[in-house]
Amino acid sequence: MPDTTTTLAVLRDAVRRFAAERDWEQFHSPKNLSMGLAVEAGELMEHFLWMEGEASRQIKLDVNRLGQVADEMADVAVYLLNLANTLDIDLSDAIMNKIAKNALKYPAEKYKGRHSVKDKDF
Repeated sequence: MPDTTTTLAVLRDAVRRFAAERDWEQFHSPKNLSMGLAVEAGELMEHFLWMEGEASRQIKLDVNRLGQVADEMADVAVYLLNLANTLDIDLSDAIMNKIAKNALKYPAEKYKGRHSVKDKDF
């Protein structure tokens, strides 16, 4: 099921069914899910710990390591989808709204090619 044909709704439903089949919804408080999300994000970061930026880009050339990173990314996504299900948040709307807010906060003409906002000139 590639990204080009799989919707968030399909993924959310798959995550919802997986949890329901195991009666895990009872454990899916926003607190627990947000904490689990942070733990999984930390496990994802471990794969890049102490690497320089360019070396981290080369992970995609190592099939084994890339598979491990993909597994951690999936764990992060599953926790996020479970949290969206628990809180009834439409992620597509939330993402598009956040992009619009960020476009206003960080106009392209002022931030193009810049990674830092501490030297903002307005």
